[in-house]
Parts: sequence; C-alpha cells; structure tokens
Amino acid sequence: MSASDLPGAVWRKSSFSGGSESQCVECADVRVTQERIAVRDSKNPHGPVLMFRPASFAALIDSVCA
Repeated sequence: MSASDLPGAVWRKSSFSGGSESQCVECADVRVTQERIAVRDSKNPHGPVLMFRPASFAALIDSVCA
C-alpha cells in the first residue's frame, strides 16, 4: 500500500524530529478505515507505508522506548 491509498490520513511526525526531515518517519491513525496504524518515510510522502495492527504498533513503540 502507498500513502496515496490513504487520502484522508492525518500524518504526524514526532516533535523530537526538529526541523530536519532527513531521518524521520510519520504515523497516521487509520483505524477507522483500515483498522491499522500507518507509518511512512517523511522524505517520500507518496511512497509505501507499513501497516501495523494497533497492538503490534504499541509493542513496537514499547520496544523502541526500552
């Protein structure tokens, strides 16, 4: 799936990413339409997305924070 396939998605970038977009990812909560959390590369906003089930996304975030 590409980000273009999610026209209503509201993409958010971490406030810790600063002004540079050189190494950022963005997330969108598309549970209403896709039952997933979407993640994309901010440098390629129309490119491919990774889709996570909410529990899997929460586990990913927990692992990253640990």
